[in-house]
Amino acid sequence: MDLKLNRPVCFFDLETTGTDISKDRIVEIAVLKVFPGGNQESHRWLVNPQCPIPDQSSAVHGITNEMVADAPTFKSLAREISRLLSHSDLAGYNSNRFDIPLLAEEMLRAGCDFDMTNRLAVDVQNIFHKKEQRTLSAAYQFYCQQTLENAHTAEADTNATFEILKAQLDRYDDLENNISFLASFTTRQKLADFAGFLGYDDQDQVVFNFGKHKGNLVTEVIQKEPGYLNWLLNSDFPLYTKKVLTAIKLNALNTNPNTLL
Repeated sequence: MDLKLNRPVCFFDLETTGTDISKDRIVEIAVLKVFPGGNQESHRWLVNPQCPIPDQSSAVHGITNEMVADAPTFKSLAREISRLLSHSDLAGYNSNRFDIPLLAEEMLRAGCDFDMTNRLAVDVQNIFHKKEQRTLSAAYQFYCQQTLENAHTAEADTNATFEILKAQLDRYDDLENNISFLASFTTRQKLADFAGFLGYDDQDQVVFNFGKHKGNLVTEVIQKEPGYLNWLLNSDFPLYTKKVLTAIKLNALNTNPNTLL
């Protein structure tokens, strides 16, 4: 089944130096951009992470320090990748919890803004886990009746994810063929940031999801305890989390200049 699209959707996958969203770096990125009407364009980059790739990570994706020694840095690619993803929704496999958060960190680290406010995200793994509980290779075998060759290479994983989503739409009658429904279906929890430090209450106001202020409104906490916000902004939290907190603070100041005094 072909996807019904109102605007492009970019399927993408990252291979990285590790799994720490705040600290690890991209070593490969592949993007399959699917347009309304079915046209596609594919892009792939090896990336020099500017730090050693651990042997255990190379054992998973096969990318070594020697392979990326002469590759461009992410900073040099950031604006090109940002243009490719612009005005598009995003899709991937485990992308809501890993690929999108890590991509956001790399973008912000490179001085290139990244915002999900006006786009949707479809995590194909969440469809699979809600329906069948398997891995990507097993999902490809289950839905597409094919063996996933070159698993854990960004390009192979990206293309497999696209094919799996189309097969899932064919298999499950209750899945609506539109990105808005799929984004909602694959969202486990509504979060204000990617890492899960900030969530929403029943009135869609941002609250802390951790620590001594868990469940409390961010605006109330930073008004009563501004030092807590300063600590968060100067600690080792993800850049995107800090971006959301800064935006909340600035909005409060613009609404009521005396709020945070």
